[in-house]
Amino acid sequence: MIKLLNYSQDDLCELAEDINKIAKVRGASESDVEIDIDSGTSVSVRLKKLESVSLNNDKSLSITVYFGKKRGVATTSDFSKEAISSCIDAACDIAKFTGEDKAFGLASASLFPKKKIELDLYYPFEESQDEMINCALEAEKAALAFDKKIDNSEGANFSSSKNLFVQANSNGFLGGFPSSRHTISCSVIAKDSSGMQRDYSYSNARKISDLSPLKEVGESSAKRALMRLMPKRIKTGKYPVIFESRVATSLLSSLVSATSGTNQYRKTSFLLDSLDKKIASESLTVHEDPYLKNGNATTYFDGDGVFVKPRVVVEKGFLKGYFLSSYSARRLNMETTGNAGGAHNLIANPSNLNFDGLLKKMKRGLVVTELLGHGLNMVTGDYSRGVAGFWVEEGTIIHPVEEITIAGNMKDMLLNISDVGNDTYTNGSEYMGSVLITDMTIAAGA
Repeated sequence: MIKLLNYSQDDLCELAEDINKIAKVRGASESDVEIDIDSGTSVSVRLKKLESVSLNNDKSLSITVYFGKKRGVATTSDFSKEAISSCIDAACDIAKFTGEDKAFGLASASLFPKKKIELDLYYPFEESQDEMINCALEAEKAALAFDKKIDNSEGANFSSSKNLFVQANSNGFLGGFPSSRHTISCSVIAKDSSGMQRDYSYSNARKISDLSPLKEVGESSAKRALMRLMPKRIKTGKYPVIFESRVATSLLSSLVSATSGTNQYRKTSFLLDSLDKKIASESLTVHEDPYLKNGNATTYFDGDGVFVKPRVVVEKGFLKGYFLSSYSARRLNMETTGNAGGAHNLIANPSNLNFDGLLKKMKRGLVVTELLGHGLNMVTGDYSRGVAGFWVEEGTIIHPVEEITIAGNMKDMLLNISDVGNDTYTNGSEYMGSVLITDMTIAAGA
């Protein structure tokens, strides 16, 4: 039996169901309860010395009540009977004094999972705190020893956390699961006659055994920092651009936002009413896999308790589905896609080209490794970001560049995707390789 902060999964299920019963007694026509318990440890080292140890033990309970088509939400971190009772009262009071919305309400019970599904996401770190410190030290040591130009360190971090999550509503849904997450990161500074440059590397996984080797994480941070030394200027113009995999995932994030139910019913999307229309090049196919083994967003139900299924979101450039919750689906007179709370493991199908293959195909242009600022207009699709990266000639990286801006329109960027590389990024909930876009405007610094 898994227990966190003296609570088991069964304890949380019983608590959630009891709260729904109390809400009904207090007049709520419907209610939904979410309970989260997190426990974790994070250690940081810098320049071969321990810098900090952080322990977190967090609890959160959120209740949503409906009085007809009025809704109230309240949250507490205190699980005492008195605090929970006050939280329920607060949610009920809020609901009574808010306006009605015809789209409010729980999802239909017919959409809930028929049974509990084991997701196999719980792999706690069994070693001591000292071992965590040793892991961080080993990663940083590999970075500092890589090259004498690695002049300083911003440190290395190793963190491990465990979570219990339960959700229950008055329509009969009850679900939840335990999970774990582990992260190793390292950030260092390289220095030469041109100045100083920093970069980082990290790895994130459900299982310790799935993390990148500590030496690899450290050496990767050193290599990345060294490659940024001696930046040179480039000429303003229009060129092909490769988004390195770790920043290419932002393209998927923008796609999700543009096709979310919220931006669709508010008419604040550059992909408004685009279902079954061509929104990207044939090179882009994206599917959603909620059951990806050890995935970063793996689940069997969404924030409404709706059963989730694998599906194709984009097929050879054609948009096959929005990201809808029960609420946004009602606003659009559509059916929920099981995406209350977001997407569940988006995976872009790769081509047979690795990163070097993309460079050779691009021949001449810019590789973007870092994005600065937030420059997407969700209504028009206009896109402008400060970036850092590398200039490419004849399919080979020649020198680093910085203090430049790339610009375009996200609609054109998606349509101009030439290839998605097979160097898939796995540290987030969007799984995507580096992306070659055939044409963007690049403005060099003064």
